[in-house]
Amino acid sequence: MEVNLQKRLGDFSLDVAFDMPSGGITALFGRSGSGKTTLVNMMAGLLRPDSGVLSIAGQILFDSAQGVNVKPEHRRVGYVFQEGRLFPHLSVKANLYYGRRFAPKGERYVEPGQIIELLGLNALLTRRPATLSGGEKQRVAIGRALLSEPRLLLMDEPLAALDAGRKSEIMRHIERLRDEVGVPIVYVSHSLDEVARLANHMVVLADGGVIATGSAVEIMSRPDLSPHTGRHEAGALIETRVEGHDSFGLTALAFPGGVLRVSGLDLAAGTAVRARIRARDVAIATAPPKDLSILNVFHGRIAEMIPSGTAAMDLQLDVGVKLWARITARSAHELGLAPGKEIYALVKSVAIDRHSLGLAEPPNRD
Repeated sequence: MEVNLQKRLGDFSLDVAFDMPSGGITALFGRSGSGKTTLVNMMAGLLRPDSGVLSIAGQILFDSAQGVNVKPEHRRVGYVFQEGRLFPHLSVKANLYYGRRFAPKGERYVEPGQIIELLGLNALLTRRPATLSGGEKQRVAIGRALLSEPRLLLMDEPLAALDAGRKSEIMRHIERLRDEVGVPIVYVSHSLDEVARLANHMVVLADGGVIATGSAVEIMSRPDLSPHTGRHEAGALIETRVEGHDSFGLTALAFPGGVLRVSGLDLAAGTAVRARIRARDVAIATAPPKDLSILNVFHGRIAEMIPSGTAAMDLQLDVGVKLWARITARSAHELGLAPGKEIYALVKSVAIDRHSLGLAEPPNRD
């Protein structure tokens, strides 16, 4: 997908250009007011750009120079809003099938039964929206968008109005859709937890422009972006694979630097998992630690040291993969830390919860 769009709204100006992968989830990340919703509204055709080009799989949806502006109903772009926006007078089943009328019969590829099963909607089909919980409404809204046979699915902060339990429930369904249906998804969020768990690719917006684009693993491991992603959320996203489980409820995740032990995951051995390790959750030792409760200890070297604020220091660590640690400048001084020095990185298992973990590929469901 090629995106190169410009729009001015009062004092706000949006000017973005990036290419999007043909599969997986691309997260549009940024703080409130960065232009995320304005951008997806233009992609959906709900807001006309002032200039630029938008194309999907070679088909031009908007081109100001050629005078092309395909109507929203002909773009085959599904849209899931922050609220479900279901038709209150229709049953869940009627809501689900509403968008299907816009898809050309010869181009339909989604099997309704598969989507209904993936989203766990079978028991809800005869109910009306007023009787549904917030999470159920969002699942129906996602199903309705998918049954319109979209070539692209836009999700504008679909979890913003839900509590933590409902968010986790919906994210499980979005993971399954990503891995089993194959429709490319643009996912708007200002939550790094959601991005770390769901996204393959990431576009960071600030003040109406693109400041970074790339894989989620790469972008979330860049401390220079912390003014935009959140200083307290800075850290690394690493790719691991389930090695096994122990009798204490811990799961071992293998990566090039060793084994990361986290609270138990109900995943088969070999499943690829991405783990987000915040810099604030990493401690440093200069000698092999003994007699401590921390289970995750990784030997490596300091690659770089960057002052962070007035009293802190960010350390880039090479432990087989790139990690970041944030410690006080005093600790760095007293330990005699410097680039090239051998260290041991300590990570508490309980610091890495379910919200810090995301499936990197479909789980083994055998």
